[in-house]
Amino acid sequence: MAAPVGSGGSSRLVQYVVVRADLVRTLAWPLGAVITQACHAATAAIHLNYNDQDTQQYLAELDSMHKVVLEAPDEASLSSLSETLRQKGVAHKLWVEQPEDTPTCLALKPYPKETVQPLLRKFKLFK
Repeated sequence: MAAPVGSGGSSRLVQYVVVRADLVRTLAWPLGAVITQACHAATAAIHLNYNDQDTQQYLAELDSMHKVVLEAPDEASLSSLSETLRQKGVAHKLWVEQPEDTPTCLALKPYPKETVQPLLRKFKLFK
């Protein structure tokens, strides 16, 4: 797969967020704390890619933003996904909670769905 680039086309833009499910299910983090992690990652990914053409288009359509929140089973799978995305040139932010130094989630910058969805197929919707 070629490195994704800004499309500027009319494809539906989506921002994917991948959250560690074990934070809630095994480590008993409060749901609000986990949601906060996802918000941090999504905001950081937008900020880091603010001048990107797709990001600008996504922000220009505030009332029709589309996000998909997926779950990674654990830290290892989240870190592996982050490395795969890095190798494929997919812009994203791995959120590492401080001071614990714990990777909790990651968010991609907005992309046309068909550009990045194949890399995320093995992850289910967060429940």
